[in-house]
This record gives sequence, C-alpha cells and structure tokens, in this order.
Amino acid sequence: MTKLLHRTIGSTMPRAVAGEGIYITDSEGRTYIDGSGGAAVSCLGHNHPEVLDAMKAQMARITYAHTSFFTTDVAEELAEQLVELAPKGLDYVYLVSGGSEAVEAALKMARQYFVEIGQPQRRHIIARRQSYHGNTIGALATGGNAWRRAQFRPILPETHHVSPCYAYRDMQAGETHATYGERLVAELEAKIIELGADTVMAFVAEPVVGATLGAVTPVPGYLKLVRQICDQYGILLILDEVMCGMGRTGTMFAFEQEGIVPDLMTIAKGLGGGFQPIGAVMLSETIYRAFAEGSGLFQHGHTYIGHPIAAAAANKVVEILRRSEMMKNVVRMGERLQVGLDAALKQSAYVGDIRGRGLFRGIEIVADKDTKEPFDPARRINSRIKKEAMQRGLMCYPMGGTIDGVHGDHVLLAPPYITEAEQIDMIIDRLAAAIDAAVAG
Repeated sequence: MTKLLHRTIGSTMPRAVAGEGIYITDSEGRTYIDGSGGAAVSCLGHNHPEVLDAMKAQMARITYAHTSFFTTDVAEELAEQLVELAPKGLDYVYLVSGGSEAVEAALKMARQYFVEIGQPQRRHIIARRQSYHGNTIGALATGGNAWRRAQFRPILPETHHVSPCYAYRDMQAGETHATYGERLVAELEAKIIELGADTVMAFVAEPVVGATLGAVTPVPGYLKLVRQICDQYGILLILDEVMCGMGRTGTMFAFEQEGIVPDLMTIAKGLGGGFQPIGAVMLSETIYRAFAEGSGLFQHGHTYIGHPIAAAAANKVVEILRRSEMMKNVVRMGERLQVGLDAALKQSAYVGDIRGRGLFRGIEIVADKDTKEPFDPARRINSRIKKEAMQRGLMCYPMGGTIDGVHGDHVLLAPPYITEAEQIDMIIDRLAAAIDAAVAG
C-alpha cells in the first residue's frame, strides 16, 4: 500500500528504477521510450554524464545558499548564458524552481512595474482560452484550461480570456491565415477597450500552445500583430515558453520564429532537463530599470530560488544545447517525426490534424475526420491511448478536453533532442498501434 498521494488515486504505477538516454526502465525490467520527455522536460534524455558531473562538482563546493544573503558563481553564469542566447530586449534573469513559479513571478513583475512607473491602475491580465500557464493560483487563473480551472474557479483572482489561435478548428470558411490572425487580434483589442486600455497590465500567451491544445502553432503574423497591439496600448507582452522553449521547437526560444521579442518570458522544463527543479523569468532592461530606480527591489521570493545545484545542472544543460549539432538534430528529427506521422496516421479516419514544430508535435484524434467531430468524452480515448502506448513501451502525453475542456482528444510528443532516426521511427510505429488499439477498444 502506497503512502503517496498519487495524481490518480488507486492506480498502480510502474516504478522507475533507471534511465539512460531516451529510455526509462521500471522495476519489472520493462523499458519505455520517453517519447514525451515526461512533460517535455527531459530534453537531453536521462543520466547525461556531463550534467551529472557538473552537479557532483557543485555538491563538492556548496549545496545551498539563500539568495537574501549570497549569490553564487553558477547562478551568475547561468544568467549570463541565457542573456547571451536571447535576442536583444531580454536583458536580465530571475531564477525560480519551476514553470508555475516563473509565471507567478512574471505576473508580479508586470504589476510591480506599473506601480513603480506610476500607473497603479493597471491590474487586468488577458490570456487565451485553452491555454495553460501553471497550477499555482495566479498561474491557474491566468491559464484558460477550462477543466483545470473548473473546481477552483471560486478562489481564482479575476482574469480575462480571448480566443486561442487554433486554425484547425476556428478558422472560418473564406478566411486566410492573415485575415484569421487579424480577427483574433481585433478581438484582443476589443477586450482591452472593454476593460479600459489604461487598466490592462499584460497579455499572456504560449508561442506554441503545449499540453492543453497539443503543439498548436500560431498562424503567420499573428504574434507580430499582438506585439503591435500591446505596444499601442502600453501593455506588457508575457510569453510563456515553459514547455515550448529551450530548443523544443528548433530554435532556442520559440518566439524567435515569430520575429518579435516579449517584455517578459518564462522558461523551465527544458532549462533543467529534469536533472533539477528550475525555472526562470527573463525580463527587459526597461522593467529592470523601473525596479532599480524605484523601490530598489523585486518584492517576491522563494526559499529555493537560485539553488546552486539546480543552477549548475541548468548551466551545463544550456551549454550542451548551445552546441551547433543540437538544434540541427531537433530540426532534422522534427521533420522526420512530422513526415513519419503523416505517412503513418494521415490516412486514418481517426486523426484530424498533425501539427507542431521541431520535436514538439501534436496529433488531434477525432471520431469523424470530415466533420472533425470529437469522440464522446465518456470513451476516455486519451487515457486509452496512454495505456496502450505504455503497454507497447512508449511514453507519450495524451490529453482530453482539447476543444473546450470537455470534448476532444490529442496526443503530444516531445522526445529528447538526442533522439536518433531509428528511435523516431519506433515512436511513430508504437504510437500508431496504440491509437488503433485505443479506438478499437
């Protein structure tokens, strides 16, 4: 009998006892391909020797120093690496311990920024429906994941939501990508005006939507228009790259492919590669200066931020990600994954859309391909796919409620960046078999 409160109570979980490369082995000796990197976390796979060595070396120096008393070399070096990597406009780094913490910190930065510059009336946050920004109260309120929000709604602070950029289902007949993007941004502008343009502090979005929609990319030009609207009304643009960032889409930061730079950006997951809990907020010089020349502090903090061992792990992860072959492999294997999924699944009567960028791909499952009708949620197709995939030695990330929090199913794939061609093919074969078995069951 377990004494752990597991996510699903009463389920019997396999026990992970070893990891090597893209594989995890359980206590019964079964081996699984980590086709989702856990939750898009294990970007370098498991037990990468260079990262382990960096952590051990840091343990021999110092394992913990509270950031109200000290900084450390590894934390400073990590910040320097990230600023070197980021496009001009993201000039400082605030370290935290995960994605939800990063979003909470970014929201507080946005609020404090406007207080510091004499605009304390700015308080409203706008995000998008069917988004996900974390599970702490502020992050959950900001996210638009209807299922995750439902039971906690009475205790969530007020936030506001507009339509996602979800062309597969929401682009209307006769619309082009350009006119669809313009319609969405007009909706955002209308919401800003409705709330009062001088009361909105931030618009929050995932450049590529992760677990809630399943690797949904924006239509070309959409985020550029969003950036223009934010600038027009003096609103901060917060881009959440907790899942889609740190090389996952083929560039170090997903927003780089959109030709824009946010005011604040959150990263986590791939930043630490699963070796230690870590996340970060990257912020502009403008925001930093407002703090430095105003109160002289950022009124926020957690016990484990800037943890030396976490920073050491992330430092090495980022160093490895910067090597030229790493992003090339993400792009090359991402293309192979897309081509292979198209070949294996596109003719299926139950696969409506295959999408994504780099090693971040989503497959939307439908009951009727022509009408895009989803399966009855009672069939729990996403859960069946997960079960069938695990039986075949594949970890993938199926989710339900794709369309509205209740209806719709998809599968997210996010394998490690070190994945090789034959392993990509194995992921595709095992997933195709799992989908067929789940639908037939």
